[in-house]
Amino acid sequence: MLLSVIFTSDATVLGLLLVVLALVFYTASLKHPIWQKFYAIFPPLLLCYFIPGLLNSFGVISGEESKLYSVISQYFLPACLVYFTLGMDFKAVIRLGPKALIVFFAGTLGVMIGGPVAVWVMKMISPEVVGGVGADSVWRGLATIAGSWIGGGANQTALKEIFQPSDRLFSQVIAVDVITAEIWMAVLIYGAGFANKIDRIFKADASAIEELKDRIDSEQKVSQRIPTVYDLVLIAAVGFGVTGLAHFFADYITPWIKINHPSLERFSLTSSFFWVVSIAPMLGILLSFTRLRQLEFAGASRIGSLFLYILVATIGMKMDIFAVAENPGLFGVGIIWMSVHVMVTLGVAKLIRAPFFFTAVGSQANIGGAASAPVVAAAFHPSLASVGVLLAILGYAVGTYGGYLTGLMMQWVAE
Repeated sequence: MLLSVIFTSDATVLGLLLVVLALVFYTASLKHPIWQKFYAIFPPLLLCYFIPGLLNSFGVISGEESKLYSVISQYFLPACLVYFTLGMDFKAVIRLGPKALIVFFAGTLGVMIGGPVAVWVMKMISPEVVGGVGADSVWRGLATIAGSWIGGGANQTALKEIFQPSDRLFSQVIAVDVITAEIWMAVLIYGAGFANKIDRIFKADASAIEELKDRIDSEQKVSQRIPTVYDLVLIAAVGFGVTGLAHFFADYITPWIKINHPSLERFSLTSSFFWVVSIAPMLGILLSFTRLRQLEFAGASRIGSLFLYILVATIGMKMDIFAVAENPGLFGVGIIWMSVHVMVTLGVAKLIRAPFFFTAVGSQANIGGAASAPVVAAAFHPSLASVGVLLAILGYAVGTYGGYLTGLMMQWVAE
């Protein structure tokens, strides 16, 4: 920390973070060429991490002294997971057809395989890059990338709390996560302009995409509505009610495991937060089969997105930007990891002759989550953005579990 902290009140810090988020999204929405070129290079999500990190690194605020992150991760994160899974429409997922789901889960498998492979390769080349002990064990930080690249920011934060990497290590892997993912998203968006050529190479039939566009347009017109106060209160009750229930169960499960099966600590099963972030999305998925799923059309996932970006900002305020340059070899891990994901996803897509649309959106639903999968989908056609959301929600549902298994595999390879 270079200077004494200027703002120490958490109320002031929260207000400052929300102003930062508002400015980022306001400038990102402007049509001026300067802003469009700027955000083509520096995506909004990166700035939501980076600007609070700058404020922390230069002593404007203190991520170490603030209690905002602990409060928001305990209450907003589980609620966020509930809101993202509440909108799950399994019938709509099934209607996408088997090829969309196969490619999506191929992308998930690519991330799960790619993580341990990247650690193994880098361990052969430069062991110190993936070394470390305790909270500085690099696999702990990389496990959070697995959560992000299978699900999204909420899953990443869940795994951060489960595996407990140091704040310095987490600062490094955040940069690897966001920069590597954004490069791949740029490639996918560019590839959207050549979708027809790629489909011919893959011998894929894309006629179902046109039917999908028409069906989605009609469904959105019928279902979307302006939320009432009752809707908003019900959304809050569902999100925080399920969060409270998840904490209630975790408070009983965790002590029981510690007493009866202490050896499970190695798998982080003695972490109360593991059970909170495991139970909350499960309950959200169960509620998606009830009439409460209609809250999605009143904006449940949008409130979830708001919570997610507040969470991202509080994570960013714990970041030390000077730590990012301390282990540049981690970018090599990220490149190898992403390469495995790409090879597995494209290989399976070519094998089953899936349209490039499903390939691109299925991959980005894993790597970028709900924040960017709709952007890639909309690059093909604006009405298809909801397909990105749909697959991204599926990613949120499996992200914590897949990321957790990937983290354990990377731990095994690293040690």
